[in-house]
Amino acid sequence: MAISKITLGIIVLLLGLIDKLSAVSNSCNFPAVFNFGDSNSDTGAISAAIGEVPPPNGVAFFGRSAGRHSDGRLIIDFITENLTLPYLTPYLDSVGANYRHGANFATGGSCIRPTLACFSQFHLGTQVSQFIHFKTRTLSLYNQTNGKTPFCKGVLARPKDFSKALYTLDIGQNDLAIGFQNMTEEQLKATIPAIIENFTIALKLLFKEGARFFSIHNTGPTGCLPYLLKAFPATPRDPYGCLKPLNNVAIEFNKQLKNKITELKKELPSSFFTYVNVYSAKYNLITKAKTLGFADPFDYCCVGAIGRGMGCGKTIFPNGTELYSSSCQNRKNFISWDGIHYTETANMLVANRILDGSISDPPLPTQKACKLTKK
Repeated sequence: MAISKITLGIIVLLLGLIDKLSAVSNSCNFPAVFNFGDSNSDTGAISAAIGEVPPPNGVAFFGRSAGRHSDGRLIIDFITENLTLPYLTPYLDSVGANYRHGANFATGGSCIRPTLACFSQFHLGTQVSQFIHFKTRTLSLYNQTNGKTPFCKGVLARPKDFSKALYTLDIGQNDLAIGFQNMTEEQLKATIPAIIENFTIALKLLFKEGARFFSIHNTGPTGCLPYLLKAFPATPRDPYGCLKPLNNVAIEFNKQLKNKITELKKELPSSFFTYVNVYSAKYNLITKAKTLGFADPFDYCCVGAIGRGMGCGKTIFPNGTELYSSSCQNRKNFISWDGIHYTETANMLVANRILDGSISDPPLPTQKACKLTKK
């Protein structure tokens, strides 16, 4: 019996619907994201705490700085987009804040380990303390009002979402970069166990507060950052031009971090950890820059960021004349935005590899990061 075109069309539509429903059922549907880190994932905390990150930061995508150290979106922005969630509001932001789908505790200049040498006092321990305070106040307000106030209904995270949310951590670059300026390679390596211990304490505190789904980003190839290459011109380079000693330290840090995550998977019941090898993705951009359509991987887009006494977006007054730094016209050709942070294009390429699971252990897409099976 022949099948009519209409019937065939209906079958195709039904099969498509089944595929979509299957995809939905296989995804985690994280209701919120809580992020911790440094300027690589800061969506406005340093602006709220100290002073606005000025243009041309953020202008290419947001039309304003949006508190981000990049020309546009950061890796965390692409992650929330993929999860169909709004961009994360910084915890420290007091105007127009909305925490319904999570909050961002990352602050520019932060380290894992508290130290006076760090650029920011909002180290990882402080960020976790802020989260605990945030959660405590949220639950208290819900309990006081039975969650019926407009504020609870539209602005605050729902109590049940804390245990279902994705907790992302991307921090450690500053611990290594700052340490390298004052220590030898071996001395810096000797500090790694203490840094990892501080990281472990933070994770356990989050677990104690109900966090179950973790996405842990290792640190990138710090030795490839243009500002450090300029600061240490005599330091040995690897075959691609990066600072070999500093990348050696980053590799050792990542090794110890991964080993610790493996231990925590066994130690913390009902925990689901994804270890994300950001180092490999970022180093791939450096080593294959020309193939990927980038210019010199150690050049940067925001003029004046390095070598002229001014950071990206800052103002100086040489001989009484006011000068502003500005960005290049072909920003998509650059990996580095300002000598320290990545451009939106580079962030997107790294984010794509995080989201498809190709650099993750276990190798699951972010949307399926809650589907881990316990062995």
